[in-house]
Amino acid sequence: MHIAMYIGSLNKGGAERVMCNLAEYFYNEGHKVTMVTTYLADDEYELPDGTWYKEAKEGCSEIEVLNPDDKKKKVWINKSEDGIARVFSALTLESRGGRLVNLRNRVQILENIWKQIKPDIILSFLGKNNVMAIKSARPLGIPVVVSVRSNPSREYASKTLNLSMKHYFPKAAGVVVQTTGAAEYFGRNVKTRILPNSVHPDFITRSIVPFDNRAKEIVSVGRLDDNKNQILLIKAFAEVSKELNDYKLVLYGDGPSRAKFEEKAKELGLFDDEKIIFKGNVSNVPDHIGSSEIFVLTSKQEGSPNALIEAMALGLTCISTDCPCGGPRDLITDGKNGLLIPMASDEEMVKELANALRRVITDRDFSKKLSENATYVRDKYSPDKINSQWREYFEEILKK
Repeated sequence: MHIAMYIGSLNKGGAERVMCNLAEYFYNEGHKVTMVTTYLADDEYELPDGTWYKEAKEGCSEIEVLNPDDKKKKVWINKSEDGIARVFSALTLESRGGRLVNLRNRVQILENIWKQIKPDIILSFLGKNNVMAIKSARPLGIPVVVSVRSNPSREYASKTLNLSMKHYFPKAAGVVVQTTGAAEYFGRNVKTRILPNSVHPDFITRSIVPFDNRAKEIVSVGRLDDNKNQILLIKAFAEVSKELNDYKLVLYGDGPSRAKFEEKAKELGLFDDEKIIFKGNVSNVPDHIGSSEIFVLTSKQEGSPNALIEAMALGLTCISTDCPCGGPRDLITDGKNGLLIPMASDEEMVKELANALRRVITDRDFSKKLSENATYVRDKYSPDKINSQWREYFEEILKK
């Protein structure tokens, strides 16, 4: 089976990591994998035995695509037979004629890529990539599976993109979502399949630190932005830090809201005695959080949150907002293997989260129970189980 995987880039985000994990799985299973990206990001996930790097023009072939404005664009393809092939299409270069013409050009380039690499099936991730993948592959009869990695009402919020999604998604061979809530959004007109994220092997092979040996740290892992909403955690921690002053809050990740979050932390006096630490992006996340005690996810919306699954696999006591489209609720049974914070006003959620932190910090037996029960994800969401579901799904589609 030759699988083409299409995404904007391999920039270090949750969706990109899932696609790289799938690419590695299918490659190791003996399938041919071609990774097609819109552009080459500065800091990307590495593909195992990947054949692309920034200077890899030598030995590659060119595809010349004639655009409506009669200008040729070059698409580089590394045709090495070893490893996971990489197509770098430079589709972000804007052309004359506005968005509609530019979109048409991008679809044309994609169609030419599919003609050149001849995949048996195409897997696309995220937003308008999914629409373009379906549209470009339809004339060629190549089945396309698209995957929505977050709340679909948010991912397809713009009027134009929403209309395109409603037109093209019923034509896809399948639409993969991560939660029951996301599947319900699309209704019967779209062939949905629920396939949650798997736990990365690094979080399963690591031994679990005994509860009583854990560091008194509350940690968060993720992009620092308004949707991840770490400011909620900062405010809640400020309420409990004075009465529980031996705990620290450590935030892993970077993003557009970092400066704002740091300013709020300073305003609340949390930089005193290093009660809060902004670590930025780190490699080997399990090494950094594996011995921490508490993990908190404060997102406004989530699909199947990698960071939460991974923290549960490491045996951290986990607290999460009960946000749409239901990813945390699919993972956490409130009071059994974690705690869910109901969505409400900012003020109410700060209060609820502060109370949850107090509870798990002061009630050691309760916190230990949540920690031990959380590790069920190691089995239920193991890479072998989830990846096998992807393979069986593709095989099912290709048999039709």
